[in-house]
This record gives sequence, structure tokens and C-alpha cells, in this order.
Amino acid sequence: MGELVHRASQQLTELVRGELRLAQAEMKEKGRHYGKSGGLFGGAGIVGFLMLEALVVSAIAALAVPLPVWAAALIVTAVLGVIAAVLALTGKKQISQAAPPVPEQTIDHVKADVAEIKRSAHR
Repeated sequence: MGELVHRASQQLTELVRGELRLAQAEMKEKGRHYGKSGGLFGGAGIVGFLMLEALVVSAIAALAVPLPVWAAALIVTAVLGVIAAVLALTGKKQISQAAPPVPEQTIDHVKADVAEIKRSAHR
């Protein structure tokens, strides 16, 4: 009986350590997605700022020079706006892949382990 309790204790310890390793790996993966999304949102902010600068240049060019110059500056502004939108949407996608920030797989495994332990205890 003492040997069985000792083995069960060892197995439970190994099980808990395994689940902790799984939780750590899962959180690391989610953290990577949050890191990427932060970088993409940062890029979107920078490009958005450049878009505003280009818009100002477009307005100045529109007042100071004939139509072709400000039209070209307006085209550059539109292109920067499209780039900012693509970066923001990609960042949003990265966040949705990482959410929610909890180790779901590990929680499911622990629940299954607890259920199995309860089933074994009732035998």
C-alpha cells in the first residue's frame, strides 16, 4: 500500500510538472502573437503619421503649385493610407489569434487529469 501511495505521489508530481511546462509553452506562443501585433500596430501608427505629413504637403502643394504636383502628393497620401490600413488589420488578426491570454489547452488537460484521478479514486 505504501509503495502504491509513493508511486501515485511521484506520478502526480510528474503530471503537475508536465502541465506547467505545457502552460509555459502555450503562454510563450500567445506572447509571440501579442508581440507581433504590437509591432504591427506601431508600424501602422508610424505610417499613419507619415500619411498626415503627406496630406499637409499635399495641401501646401495644392496652394502653391499647379494641379499635377498636388495630385501626385495626394496619390502618395492615399498609398500611405492603404499601407497603414493593411498593417492595422494584420495587427488585429494577430491579437485575435492570441486571445484570450490564458493557457486553454493546459486548463483542459488539468480538468481531464482531475476527472481521471476522481474516477480512479472511486474504484
